[in-house]
Amino acid sequence: MASGGYRNGTQKAQALRTSSSFKSKLPPSVSSNGRRSSTIDAVYGRVRVAVRLRPRNAEELAADADFADCVELQPELKRLKLRKNNWDSDTYEFDEVFTEFASQKRVYEVVAKPVVESVLDGYNGTVMAYGQTGTGKTYTLGRLGDEDVSARGIMVRSMEDILANICLETDSVSVSYLQLYMETIQDLLNPANDNIPIVEDQKTGDVSLPGATVVEVRDQQSFLELLRVGEAHRYAANTKLNTESSRSHAILLVQIKRSVPGREADFSAETDHSSHLTTNYKPPMLRKGKLVLVDLAGSERVNKSGSEGHMLEEAKSINLSLSALGKCINALAENSAHVPVRDSKLTRLLKDSFGGTSRTSLVITVGPSPRHRAETASTILFGQRAMKVENMLKIKEEFDYKSLSKRLEVQVDKLIAENERQQKAFETEVERIRLEAQNHVIEAERNYAEALKEEKMKCQMEYMDSIKKLEEKWSLNQQKPTNNARTDGTSITEEVSELKMLLQNEMQTRKAAEEEIYKLKDQLHMLTKPGSAGGNSEILNLQSMLEEEIRQKKRLEEEVIVLRSQFSQLTMEAGQRTSYLDRSRNGTGLPGLDSLSPLRNLHCKDATNGERSSITNLHEQVGLHKILSLLESEDATVRIHAVKVVANLAAEEANQEKIVEAGGLNSLLMLLSNSVDETIRRIAAGAIANLAMSEANQELIMTQGGIALLAVTAADAEDPQTLRMVAGAIANLCGNDKLQTRLRSEGGIKALLGMVRCRHPDVLSQVARGIANFAKCESRASAQGQKAGRSSLIEDGALTWIVQNSNNEASMIRRHVELALCHLAQHEVNAKDMISGGALWELIRISRDCSRDDIRSLARRTLTSSLTFQAEMRRLRIEL
Repeated sequence: MASGGYRNGTQKAQALRTSSSFKSKLPPSVSSNGRRSSTIDAVYGRVRVAVRLRPRNAEELAADADFADCVELQPELKRLKLRKNNWDSDTYEFDEVFTEFASQKRVYEVVAKPVVESVLDGYNGTVMAYGQTGTGKTYTLGRLGDEDVSARGIMVRSMEDILANICLETDSVSVSYLQLYMETIQDLLNPANDNIPIVEDQKTGDVSLPGATVVEVRDQQSFLELLRVGEAHRYAANTKLNTESSRSHAILLVQIKRSVPGREADFSAETDHSSHLTTNYKPPMLRKGKLVLVDLAGSERVNKSGSEGHMLEEAKSINLSLSALGKCINALAENSAHVPVRDSKLTRLLKDSFGGTSRTSLVITVGPSPRHRAETASTILFGQRAMKVENMLKIKEEFDYKSLSKRLEVQVDKLIAENERQQKAFETEVERIRLEAQNHVIEAERNYAEALKEEKMKCQMEYMDSIKKLEEKWSLNQQKPTNNARTDGTSITEEVSELKMLLQNEMQTRKAAEEEIYKLKDQLHMLTKPGSAGGNSEILNLQSMLEEEIRQKKRLEEEVIVLRSQFSQLTMEAGQRTSYLDRSRNGTGLPGLDSLSPLRNLHCKDATNGERSSITNLHEQVGLHKILSLLESEDATVRIHAVKVVANLAAEEANQEKIVEAGGLNSLLMLLSNSVDETIRRIAAGAIANLAMSEANQELIMTQGGIALLAVTAADAEDPQTLRMVAGAIANLCGNDKLQTRLRSEGGIKALLGMVRCRHPDVLSQVARGIANFAKCESRASAQGQKAGRSSLIEDGALTWIVQNSNNEASMIRRHVELALCHLAQHEVNAKDMISGGALWELIRISRDCSRDDIRSLARRTLTSSLTFQAEMRRLRIEL
């Protein structure tokens, strides 16, 4: 065979190089109906392939010192000769040939930079390294250049160019870093995500990885940190051919979104829309480009690499995926009707790079050693076949509705601010009118009071004139009124005398009854003596007579009390009538409404004070045990009055211990359990709530099953006031650190949350207070290391209600709920649930807008001390 023979032909290669320039400058297309199309007219371009020769390593210098290199490069002609033997060789042409002395910068500028520029213009681009293991693929593509800046690879230099050519205010760059290991796609930025599915769009055929981590890049340093994290998680091993042989295919996905300046006016002119909205709110154009950088794992022969065990399985997987890629390249190069894309996940990921819409550059790396001539020949043939693959390049543009949305949001904010200013001016005007109206009302009331005073003086003068006329008439008829007065006085005196006689008769009867009782007692005593002649029947008769006399005595005593009260009332009326007659007779009194009102007020005031004093000192006069015994009365009215007295006594701390010692707590719990009267249950629950304010009583309530009874009452009751009393009792128990576990296990928390169905503000206020007390105790226990894990409130589903009522119109509900949120947020383990439940936004609002300084500072301190909240706020770009 002649040494100068070309395997692929010089003219064809020259023609392929001529067609490789595919950067489009065509204008965007607009459809006939005026709608913007998603892509620009297609441009055809084949895959560009460059070959790079690795210099000999130390092992090859020693082992192959007597042998010539199997590869000879002619970079000026872009040719490569592969020696068969000392006198024969095959020649191949490529788009670029790099010697072992080629710099990283030149490799990037020739191979990758045109692809990066196309991606910035809105195309998809792919740069891929292929070759035998240990030939420098990772060095060419993924070198970070920490020690030597000139050694930076294509990944680092590509991001430098991208960041230098975009505007971070309007454009965005995001990256994902993956590896294909043993036919599973794994996330190098999040190793826990180790089986990412591939999703294909049925309409467009685009491939996406929805489960991959996407990180927005703002500067070069953060990108380098991401690469370091990914390289640390990538699989590598030590083989005979390479001390750090990659055991997986690394794939770096870079998504670029760029706004197109000046395209809004073009779009408006093309579509000829004259409406007001189109003119002012045209969405800007956005170009999307995707850059895929692929560092393929090296192909290897097991007998040379020495792989065994698990490494052997890795080598099989690598070779199978590379073989599937080679089959696809062959099918595309031969224009086959079927391309086996689905034989491997690698070919599915690179579906757009070969035969798709991407601009693709391939770097094949080879070594000089004659021992690996077969692997070098296979790599060269792979590159030759890839040069025959043509792609149909399309630029992708779409309307940037997010930017338009932001502009509209700004406009809406301005309109809201203007509306608030107008609302404020309106409220100011309304307030001014209200003040004027109030002044008019005050003036009218003043005028009315003056007119009323004048009318009152006039009536008094007329009244005095009338009195004078009556006195004149009375002086003329003095004898007749005197007789009438005497008659009235005589009748009153007779009534008083009659009542005195009745009272004396009753007292005499009482004395006689008492003497009779004493006699009967003496007789009974004589009969009960030993040796007395009386029988049992006589004793029983005497006992019955004695009991009858006692009952009669009680009735007489009650009648005496009634008669005394009637006598006192009649005496007072007689005195009033006598004094009235005296004043009328002397002409010094003016009987009227004004003269009687002070007496009435004094009487009412004395009655109120007397009632309060009687309730306060009732247990001292009657006895607390007697009052508690009335709680078991069969008469419902008696029970209601008795439980009211106990509830009033329990409201004072000094009486609580006495009530508990006397068994009052047990009686109240029995009432709550057995009574069907809603009033009794409500008052009993209020009394228990008063007793629950004491820590000592709280444990007694829990011990005697009080929380279970309160929970049952909360489930059965519908009256808001009953629910308010029950919620208040449970809220007091929620503030005890020792009772947290039992309170939840016996249904206290669920009962408290169940009472929100009432929606009455008083009930909701007590529920919110109980939740705040419980959250505070939990926070304290967590800080002391006594509790681990999520909050019981969150586990019982209280977080949704807390978030919904954190901005309640009622100040008491809002204050307790805000405190509960702050206490829950102090425990780091609750942070994720609170973020997913929307509580983070409420905490931010509390830290800014809360009217109370202590709650506002607590919310701010909680947000700044939580790492989870801080990370989420950084992600959302929220600053306190």
